[in-house]
Amino acid sequence: MTTTEPDIRDFDLQAVPGDFIADPYRYFAALREHSPVHRLPDGSVMLTRYDDLCAVYRDPDGWRSGKKADFAPKFGPGSPLYEHHTTSVVFTDPPDHRRIRNLFQAAFTRKALEALRPRIAELVDGYLDAAEDRGGMDVVEDFSFTLPIAVICQMLGLPPEDRVLIRDWAVAILTALEPKLTPEQLDTGNRAVTDFKAYLTDLIAHRKAHPTDGADGEVLTALMEAEEDGRKLSELELLHQCIFMLNAGHETSTNMISHGVHEMLRRPDQVARLHTDPGLITTMVEEVLRFQAPIQINNRRAARDAVVGGVDLPEGTVVHLMIGAANHDPAQFAAPEQFDIGRQPNRHLSFGLGIHICAGNTLGRIEGEIAFGKLFARFPNLRLTGPAKLANRIRFREVTELPVAV
Repeated sequence: MTTTEPDIRDFDLQAVPGDFIADPYRYFAALREHSPVHRLPDGSVMLTRYDDLCAVYRDPDGWRSGKKADFAPKFGPGSPLYEHHTTSVVFTDPPDHRRIRNLFQAAFTRKALEALRPRIAELVDGYLDAAEDRGGMDVVEDFSFTLPIAVICQMLGLPPEDRVLIRDWAVAILTALEPKLTPEQLDTGNRAVTDFKAYLTDLIAHRKAHPTDGADGEVLTALMEAEEDGRKLSELELLHQCIFMLNAGHETSTNMISHGVHEMLRRPDQVARLHTDPGLITTMVEEVLRFQAPIQINNRRAARDAVVGGVDLPEGTVVHLMIGAANHDPAQFAAPEQFDIGRQPNRHLSFGLGIHICAGNTLGRIEGEIAFGKLFARFPNLRLTGPAKLANRIRFREVTELPVAV
């Protein structure tokens, strides 16, 4: 990693420097030090200090998550992308957020998650069997993507053979959240929402005719039947929560597992620690999440005049909560650039904070613990056979290729 401090005076999320994707953390360090409340050319503001992010997360009345004002000009107010990203639970505010989230939680009850544990372990064993037979694998294609998408497909009762189709839709829809979009990306994202809705409409009709009891971890029936104060999710809300669940349910876990394998294999001493003390698997997962936050940016809009980090911000100001920067803030984490699988405490912000904390955080942790635990126990000589390739994305920190030999 380059140690020279970069010039961040004109830093712009819509025109990041060429080396930002490879190493954003030195830019974050310079921003935290010299411009922690950093005004961008479009009038929005980047926040990079841990305490400032926490203050915004903990004030949902003062800092709103709803994105109608932001997404109307970006996507067009009648577009499929606008409809999805303003209906999804993650981009709604109370009281709708509270109602939808409470109903959405039907998919993540303790019973539902515990029912998935044996299936997750079975899936991991199968992927590792295949890797052993081949003598290696691409971690992303053969492991970190296939596991979470198989789990989330089971939860919604989708056939596993549709996982590539779902991934392509998810990538198109989530890429639309990047700070800068091409017309082609916009068109692809809108088509993805339309196709995804049609696919799920058929699935929901089938599940209405053939409800389940959720014994195998399938939760779509529970989502359709859940009530809050006598109200169920509307058909439109149900469709978009399912899309959100499929997208977010594998994107974060895929990136977490990919980065975790990469960071561990770059540090044989940490692999040796885990072999000596398998009980470190829980703190290892948290350190992976901190060190390489799968989602790097959240956004909020000021509902009233506010002061953040000693800077006055008027009502309507959009702030970019730079999770990757906060997770490397030395004011919160000792030696933040050191990857330490035994780190405690580790109050990272990779799942957010407050009322919008990720509803699937427990599932993601379960997937990580089983995936990492089995992988490193089974293949003590696991090694990289090529460099990790990163996607050219800013909001999502994604490894696209990671070849290993077992």
